Amino acid sequence: MRTSTQFNPFSITQLQYIMGGIILFLGIAIISKAFAIVNPGERGVVMRFGKVQNVILDEGIHPIMPIMTSVKKLNVRVQKTDIESEAGTKDLQIITAAVTLNWHINHSQVNKIYQQLGDEKQIVNTIILPAMSEVLKAATPKKTAEQILKERDNLKTEIDNNIKTRLSKYGLQVDDTSLVNISFSPEFTKAIEAKQIAEQQALQAGYVAEKAKKDAEAQVNRAKGEAEAQKLLRENITPQLLQKQAIEKWDGKFPQVMSGSGALPFINISPSNLTAQPKSN
Repeated sequence: MRTSTQFNPFSITQLQYIMGGIILFLGIAIISKAFAIVNPGERGVVMRFGKVQNVILDEGIHPIMPIMTSVKKLNVRVQKTDIESEAGTKDLQIITAAVTLNWHINHSQVNKIYQQLGDEKQIVNTIILPAMSEVLKAATPKKTAEQILKERDNLKTEIDNNIKTRLSKYGLQVDDTSLVNISFSPEFTKAIEAKQIAEQQALQAGYVAEKAKKDAEAQVNRAKGEAEAQKLLRENITPQLLQKQAIEKWDGKFPQVMSGSGALPFINISPSNLTAQPKSN
């Protein structure tokens, strides 16, 4: 007996749908690979068969050759890297400096930077961290720990200038360097605190001594002034002056004395007698 093979039409339809989906997916994948999208704040490094090309892709959509060409996107925005490193001072103190570096990749050198250094993570680990540590260790031995404490802005400026020079050779631009914190050994910190306390106490003692000195000088000057005033008074008092002052203060009444018959004028002169006109003959 011969058996015949029968095909199920429904199974064939399903197979057609599956094949169509696969073809559509492959088509979309091929089309998507034919374009490169560079987002804002990025630049695209073009590689053909793994070799970096001279062309740099700006922001936007760019057609490329699938399979043959690939694009590596790098961030060209300002990036922040925090660095903490130990260094020695001129007086052999050990300090720990925390530095924040703001930097970005030069837009026009993205392809060369990627070819020589790699992506952002590789740039930080292989270039920025070692360079900052070396710059810091070269700057601090020029100053004592106390100078670093008092001249922090000068140290920050020196670090900023030196790191800019070093990183510019790699196409990296420094936007700002912040010296976030400088910490010293516990022993040095205690010594600085003790010195500051002693200086404050000395200033306070000097203020008290200066005030006492000025108070004493003021008392001497007042005594001299009073003595001078008394001297001038003695030199200028005359009988005429005393008489004039007595007349100016006299109220027109004579002093009285007491007797057995009552109060009598001390001097038998009255104001009416002083003003009476003499009788004519």
